[in-house]
Amino acid sequence: MTVVERREIALVDLLDRLLAGGVVITGDLTLRIADVDLVRIDLNALISSVNEQVPAPWGELE
Repeated sequence: MTVVERREIALVDLLDRLLAGGVVITGDLTLRIADVDLVRIDLNALISSVNEQVPAPWGELE
């Protein structure tokens, strides 16, 4: 085996890579009993890192 094949990625490294590029999470969840929809949840989330070059949407806090 070469070094590339045996390379292991720690969870922290994986999280760092995902946040650097951004992650979009989408999903639908429906709770149904006897073919009757009781609860429906739609999930749309954008997870990304923030730095000083990207201003906060709520402005400066004092």
